[in-house]
Amino acid sequence: MGFTWYAFLCGGAAALLVGFSKTGMPGAAIPAIALMAEAFRQDTKLSVGAIVPVLILGDLFAITYYRRHVDWPRLLELAPYVVAGMVPGYLVLWQIDTEELRILIGVIILVLLALHIVRDRFGWARVMERRWFVAGTGMLAGFCTTVGNAAGPMMSIYLVSRRLDKHQFLGTTAWFFFFVNLSKVPLFTALDMITWEVVQFDLLLLPIAAAGAVVGAVVLKKMPQKLFNVLVLVLAGIAAVRMLVV
Repeated sequence: MGFTWYAFLCGGAAALLVGFSKTGMPGAAIPAIALMAEAFRQDTKLSVGAIVPVLILGDLFAITYYRRHVDWPRLLELAPYVVAGMVPGYLVLWQIDTEELRILIGVIILVLLALHIVRDRFGWARVMERRWFVAGTGMLAGFCTTVGNAAGPMMSIYLVSRRLDKHQFLGTTAWFFFFVNLSKVPLFTALDMITWEVVQFDLLLLPIAAAGAVVGAVVLKKMPQKLFNVLVLVLAGIAAVRMLVV
């Protein structure tokens, strides 16, 4: 499979957005999955595998920038549930096309978003502290990130609901997705979703992702916390709608 200039253009744009989202604006990478899919128009599953190394590099930049702003208790409470959700996700990847899960994931994200919006108005602020909610969110995040790199909006809603500031948000998500994305590499390789040709393609994109991460860190310093929270939730909603209609 040879790559055209159009494929590199789409992949480069995806890498830039991934880098920017990891250190500046979570959710800015929403179009990145679609752009990478455009770069691999002949095989959607290859696009899911191809974006993982780019995501890992973005995670490393975010870990470096925000290493002192990690909410480890929030991260550790989710960890076992995420692992539990990844197991059925891997089994699904052996059986069906990831496109068939888009609608389900979109609906789940919209439900979580709606719950967050109404929780204060109706006195449901404690709902997101419940063990069953933490467990459910973690398992859904593990499942969705495995089958389609789609856990970002779900985690965004969860962490905003826990009232983390913007630096804690990015530091916590950086470690979370670094471990999750790293764990995907062996299986995605076994499933031929990460091939040597894909790796060569990704190596050309990594400097672009790095540039996006630097820009993101600069932008975050100037962004007010309230605006950050609103943009995170709006972009999560856009991601959900996109999954339902595309």
